[in-house]
Amino acid sequence: MPMPDPAAPPRGLGLARRAMLAFALLGGLAGAAAPGPARAAEALVAVAANFADVARFLAAEYRAKTGHQVVVATGSTGKLYAQIVAGAPYDVLLSADAARPARLEAEGRAVPGSRFTYASGRLALWSADPDAIGADGAATLRAGGFDRLAIANPKLAPYGLAARQVLERLDLWPALSDRLAMGQNIGQTHALVATGAARLGLVAYAQVSMGVAGSVWLVPEALHDPISQDAVLLLHGADNPAAIGFLDYLNNGAARDYIRSRGYGTL
Repeated sequence: MPMPDPAAPPRGLGLARRAMLAFALLGGLAGAAAPGPARAAEALVAVAANFADVARFLAAEYRAKTGHQVVVATGSTGKLYAQIVAGAPYDVLLSADAARPARLEAEGRAVPGSRFTYASGRLALWSADPDAIGADGAATLRAGGFDRLAIANPKLAPYGLAARQVLERLDLWPALSDRLAMGQNIGQTHALVATGAARLGLVAYAQVSMGVAGSVWLVPEALHDPISQDAVLLLHGADNPAAIGFLDYLNNGAARDYIRSRGYGTL
């Protein structure tokens, strides 16, 4: 498929065409028979690492309901954004922040008006050791009884930026900066703690909210800026019914219920 020229005028969907596609796809989700192979399409969706498992589950459910295939590619939001700017053929971005989807829209790389918040994230202090974190995680951080604290790279990952804000607001950033083990995305950050490379980590609450072993402190939201995770339809997917339908599906009641069950908020 030819790559879109960022300098060219946007190929955005006409409102009538987009409404017709949305109506047809939502009708399928409401209980109509799944489309046959002749109607099936495929979309390549770039997904922030913290949402990868949820996205794969929803992609499978979406395919079962519609016949459309969604291929999930994951990474830090910063790296995914850079790949899109470089011409990667993604149809949709599920970001871990609101800033980069807005930037893509402003740069003419996304369909105007397609951006929305699909989830809101929470940050958690987690250790695989059930005795490592007490009821007050801030006190655990201040006590400093650990060798390494894992966070995601604040320059690439929104959850990493939130982790830095937590440490700054607790006046701990200078004291702990030489003990940081930094993952390139929040998935790597979780792995650093799970494998014992770091005793503690500031990770996505969704990664540890489903009965993961160890000890967890849910970080108060006042300690970091809101983590609004926005989705946007990219120009490459502007005429792709699988991409358009998947974004519609994310606003479907069952999908939103599942997102909430995995530790995220929804609007």
